[in-house]
Amino acid sequence: MRKTKTSLLAAVLAVFMILVSVTTACSSNSEETGQSSNSPTQSAAPQDNSNEATTYPIQTDKNLTYWAGINSNLAGIRSSLDEVPFFQEWQKRTGVPLTFISPTAGQQKEALNVMLASGEMPDVIEYSWISFPGGPEKAIKDGYIISLNELIDQHAPNLKKYLEEHPEVDRLVKTDTGNYYGFPFIRGDESLLVFQGPIIRQDWLDELGLEMPTTIDEWYTVLKAFKEKKGATAPLSFLSEGRLAALGNGAIIGAFDINQGFYLDNGQIKYGPAEPRYKDFLATMSKWYAEGLLDKNIATTDQKTLDANIISGATGVSLGNAGSQLGKWTPLLSEKDPRAVLAPAPYPVLNKGDVPRFGQLDNAFAVNGTAAITSKSKNPELAVKMLDYAYSEEGHMLFNFGIEGVSYTMENGYPTYTDLMMKNPDNLAPAQALSLYIRGNYFGPFVQDKRYSEQYNVLQSQKDSIEVWKTDAKSTKLPPITATPEESTELAKIMTDVDTLVNEMTLKIILGSEPLSSYESYMKKMETLNFDRAIEIQEAALDRFNKR
Repeated sequence: MRKTKTSLLAAVLAVFMILVSVTTACSSNSEETGQSSNSPTQSAAPQDNSNEATTYPIQTDKNLTYWAGINSNLAGIRSSLDEVPFFQEWQKRTGVPLTFISPTAGQQKEALNVMLASGEMPDVIEYSWISFPGGPEKAIKDGYIISLNELIDQHAPNLKKYLEEHPEVDRLVKTDTGNYYGFPFIRGDESLLVFQGPIIRQDWLDELGLEMPTTIDEWYTVLKAFKEKKGATAPLSFLSEGRLAALGNGAIIGAFDINQGFYLDNGQIKYGPAEPRYKDFLATMSKWYAEGLLDKNIATTDQKTLDANIISGATGVSLGNAGSQLGKWTPLLSEKDPRAVLAPAPYPVLNKGDVPRFGQLDNAFAVNGTAAITSKSKNPELAVKMLDYAYSEEGHMLFNFGIEGVSYTMENGYPTYTDLMMKNPDNLAPAQALSLYIRGNYFGPFVQDKRYSEQYNVLQSQKDSIEVWKTDAKSTKLPPITATPEESTELAKIMTDVDTLVNEMTLKIILGSEPLSSYESYMKKMETLNFDRAIEIQEAALDRFNKR
């Protein structure tokens, strides 16, 4: 009996010591992350501290690991993010040291898969989590990233305030079950939603007496003239990534009243390659390729190759962004040929006078660059506080305009980029110089400011592009819908097989290694892949989104 009492006393003392240790550890951690005695903690009731702002810079001896891609504008200028002035200043302002991990350009998806499979994850991962197999809800369920609802409520007053004031954005940045899964990239003004489209050599049009093409037939005439009379060896070229990636927003293919992926048609979800008019698109592209109007290397064209094509005069028509392509190519091309003029061209249609139904149009929540916190993070509160800085007034200015007195000055209350950005002494294009000091011209976890665009698009051609590239894409664009984890697993399996089939079919027919008549046999194969179920899952996801 005495032995039993002694054991019981020992057990009680052990439990007491554990409680003391836990309390001490929590207190110690609070001090290390720069929290005062009355600072919010993760376990505190949300309503007690949701309006408390973090004081920056945070006093901490903790280091966070941060996984993010490198802006393509920095290629050849900086090899890692820790060499970029913006990222150096971000750490200084927040007080949080960051160790950066950057995947190889163009291989983010593959690099992410390898990293997740290894189980070795950083604190923060910037990624398009909507495109994660199974969606963000699946990423949470599988233990890769964490739900941020409580953390945002307690430790991210800036983001929380923005979402409360913009319920239309709040609806976009969470899952159907209401989970916030990352700090989002938000386009802060409607004028920022259109930034990509066809780009053409206006000087060639003028020289050859040709009008700006608006229809597929007119495009054919122009491309043929560029090849035969201007010596263009790749009259039409664009980014491929092995799947004609640049067509994903509806360029060229949209003329056939379809898109390359899922889209809305009078409220019904459809998939372009499964529609009969996809064959008409393939017929046109294969004809252009056979006649040398389409880049012979179109299956593998990367950014470096495309830049070289434009600057050398091998290409007269392409697809790109107003800033990172039109803005970059124009000065580089002018150095080689002062008479060269690039201009935005409208998205082509089949019939003269028609309004394009497809084209690039972003949602206010642009899904790329969403910063999620992983389940392996030992300091999620610190990561949330660090990320929330971008949504503060000071953080907003840093992300969009950089360092005052260096990359911008205030002129009559307007943040104005300096000559270091716009007339760089090292002959960097504005797109390149800005990428060193801001994130405004690239996606990431912040709210983009239209005043960035007003200055970034300094060329008249860039300013004109917003109007030239307008389409009726709003009526066909799907919102950022997400399937349930269970549906997502099923959808991912179906679409992996479907995408492989479509990419194979598309490239083989366009490149001429298979006849156009093969389209029907490919469609029969698609029927065996349970594709109808993919449509059902997408429709269910859209129904849930509409009920948010």
